[in-house]
Amino acid sequence: MTSPVRGFAGRIVRWQQVHGRSGLPWQATRDPYCVWLSEIMLQQTQVATVLAYYERLLARFPDVRSLASAHEDEVLSLWSGLGYYSRARNLHRCAVEVVARFGGEFPRTATQLESLPGIGKSTAAAIASFCFGERAAILDGNVKRVLSRVLAFDGSERELWAHATALLPTRDLTQTMPRYTQGLMDLGATICLPRNPSCMLCPVRESCEAAKQGETERYPAKKPKLRRTAQSLWLLRAHSSDGAVWLQKRPARGVWAGLYCLPAFDSREELGDALPSKARACDAEPFKHVLTHRDLHLHPVDVQLPRSHRLPVEGAWLAEREWRSLGLPTPIRKLLESC
Repeated sequence: MTSPVRGFAGRIVRWQQVHGRSGLPWQATRDPYCVWLSEIMLQQTQVATVLAYYERLLARFPDVRSLASAHEDEVLSLWSGLGYYSRARNLHRCAVEVVARFGGEFPRTATQLESLPGIGKSTAAAIASFCFGERAAILDGNVKRVLSRVLAFDGSERELWAHATALLPTRDLTQTMPRYTQGLMDLGATICLPRNPSCMLCPVRESCEAAKQGETERYPAKKPKLRRTAQSLWLLRAHSSDGAVWLQKRPARGVWAGLYCLPAFDSREELGDALPSKARACDAEPFKHVLTHRDLHLHPVDVQLPRSHRLPVEGAWLAEREWRSLGLPTPIRKLLESC
């Protein structure tokens, strides 16, 4: 397929050089470890949120070998609050595989990168483009919007991948591919916004079919919204006189998968059945925690028990110094810190 827009790549590259973002910490390096780390963290998370987490994780794990040798719980602890925790588990698994399969060196092609846990087609292309100048197309949400509008495209994603590849630079790839890839990301993040795009500032406005039609917000085609659901959970905040709390590790699937949590029950009655008959439980103020497609209505219940008592639910007593180093969901960490 030939490029459907003449000169598109050159305009993106020149615009990025003058107007694009360049001050982010992962933009000053072509180290694939740093780029990979930032790309995984930026999936479904805004740059402003990622910055502190990126610096903290990089300070603790400065290279892929140190990350691979860490315990998953420590990785989850550093990730706590960033959400989408499967990313953190895949981050650790990927580091282990890079060490085991590639001797601690990230592979240099998008195809090989995509074979690693947590690295999809677009992320693999971004790493290969930024670090090795490979001619590989990305297609994250921002880039889909830019290309869909430029081409007035409403076909299949497979066809859009083909167009994205055809639009790539063809010369001096070690220099142009990183700038082009970053430029598309910047354009979607700062100019070609979902609503009220700044078309007059766009470097490719003269080639944008959606702008010519006056229908920028028609593209990309809207997907049906997922229906929000709600769930109520009663959380047993059992603590001992010396400050230990009873925590359990969540299952590998479902809400807060793989994280440490207060025992959660579907009803107040179920929670009560897990307590000794003479235990004095106190219901705390319930609150709502919002996930991407679900509202959690959380009902904490406090009880003090002797540390010698073992609850009839999976878990263990953990001192403050122990639970603070674990991966905890944000609302659970707040509940523990407020004890």
